[in-house]
Amino acid sequence: MKNKNMNVVERTLAPTPKWFKVLRTVGIALASVGGVIIASPVALPVGLVSVAGYLVLGGSIISVVSQTAVKSEEEPKVNS
Repeated sequence: MKNKNMNVVERTLAPTPKWFKVLRTVGIALASVGGVIIASPVALPVGLVSVAGYLVLGGSIISVVSQTAVKSEEEPKVNS
């Protein structure tokens, strides 16, 4: 496998599969919604603010992990 010995920068700059691009976008959206709830100027229940913190955390993790996924460039196997 060609991508086996990549460092973090190379993985981040390498092509990302379509599914992980969608997942990255969902993660960014979750983190954004959580950030908006946390930063709201209105007093909100503690439970809602707590859930918003978890949304930010989960969305950030999903986005970072999805960005480091790379397309596999394996050579096709030839049956001999």
